[in-house]
Amino acid sequence: MKEPMSSSEETKLHGLLRDARPPAELPPRFQENVWRRVEQAESSITAADPGNWLNVVAGWLVRPRLAFAVATMLVLVGIGLGWNSGVQQAQADAQARYVAAVAPNVLH
Repeated sequence: MKEPMSSSEETKLHGLLRDARPPAELPPRFQENVWRRVEQAESSITAADPGNWLNVVAGWLVRPRLAFAVATMLVLVGIGLGWNSGVQQAQADAQARYVAAVAPNVLH
């Protein structure tokens, strides 16, 4: 097993590691340039390009909350359309049974 380092050796090691790493200096106007690039990227995404709408929609659907909301909405719309179709079919069946009961020989 290795023996633990003494505190004086640790401080020397930390000093050497600190000196070996050059200080990171940002270029002038770094933050301003970053925000300018962010704004340019956002404006290029929202540009009214006819083929870009698909990328925008795909970008929205990648976000989990929005994707869940869209999926929930689609399920609810599907349930509503199925319910409406079922009601219309039931009404058509009821009308056909009524007509068959009132005038059975007229339609045959």
